[in-house]
Amino acid sequence: MPQQQPVTIIMVEDDEGHARLIKKNIRRAGVCNEIRTFASGTSAIEHLFSEDVRNAGPFLVLLDLNLPDMSGVDILIRLKGDEKLKRAPVVVLTTTDDQREVQRCYDLGANVYITKPVEYEPFSQAIRQLGLFLSVIQIPQTT
Repeated sequence: MPQQQPVTIIMVEDDEGHARLIKKNIRRAGVCNEIRTFASGTSAIEHLFSEDVRNAGPFLVLLDLNLPDMSGVDILIRLKGDEKLKRAPVVVLTTTDDQREVQRCYDLGANVYITKPVEYEPFSQAIRQLGLFLSVIQIPQTT
């Protein structure tokens, strides 16, 4: 049986403070996987669709919907529409709690939808719980 490759976490988050908080609390939950952070949808798409990533190994995407240059929904559509990348789990992590948006993301293939709490401590706690979740789920190979 082949050795399972470590899962890379691709975080698409334009708010630097949120990105630091997410990373810190994922680490607090004991997850030590590589985390690559992208502050724009364009840079995330370029990375995700590069041959290195497409042929690399398993990854998981933490996706904010509200980005400066494009909607996270557009990224979700591109990922789930790609034959090689469609199995990569996508965790939508956003301030948007509109039920139509939640439904739309699930319809488009999001695996998890988490609304970021506004307050610091509940936000930190939610991300620690996400970290615990990430430490136990199985991630499919993308290739």
